[in-house]
Amino acid sequence: MSDATNALFVEMTNRYLEQRLPWDQELSPPEVVDIVQAMPPGRALDLGCGPGRACVYLAQKGWQCDGVDFIEEAIATARQRAEQAGVADRIAFYQASVADIDFLLSPYDLVVDVGCLHAQAADVQLKYAHHVKRLLKLDGLFLLFVHLTNGIETGKRQWITPTQVEKLFLQSFTIERVEYGSTTVSNDTWPSAWYWMRQR
Repeated sequence: MSDATNALFVEMTNRYLEQRLPWDQELSPPEVVDIVQAMPPGRALDLGCGPGRACVYLAQKGWQCDGVDFIEEAIATARQRAEQAGVADRIAFYQASVADIDFLLSPYDLVVDVGCLHAQAADVQLKYAHHVKRLLKLDGLFLLFVHLTNGIETGKRQWITPTQVEKLFLQSFTIERVEYGSTTVSNDTWPSAWYWMRQR
């Protein structure tokens, strides 16, 4: 594990232990909700699934889901919530790095990431992108939410640039739609974007 990845692991583990989880909302993001209306149920993968809200929601709508997160407490909470929602038979949760998911087998109709990729080190991002390409079926949908940075600002956390997103995925994906906005977590606000990408 690289220094950057280890630091992220420590930070996220502490967040779960201290319950400092501003992303742990009851309702699934509207962008995920819209997918249910646009696509028939299929097989979905949530990368950086956290406490499992996207997986639980999709499973309630008939999807078969796999969720991956490298934090033990996140996976434990996700499994508990799937049980409580009565959809544990439709979801498999795995504690693993998004760079080390060779055990997952294609094809998936949908891959979702609500805030995982942007926090990863560059080497992890490359492996992550490889797995998304490997696992998503042709014409499958990749729904990605990221915090953005211009890569120049000092004194701010460096997330991921739009150029980096394109370099990771444009060889194998068509970007169908991008919605830019901003996200506030605690006292910090960052530019952000939702990407809808189609495997080709």
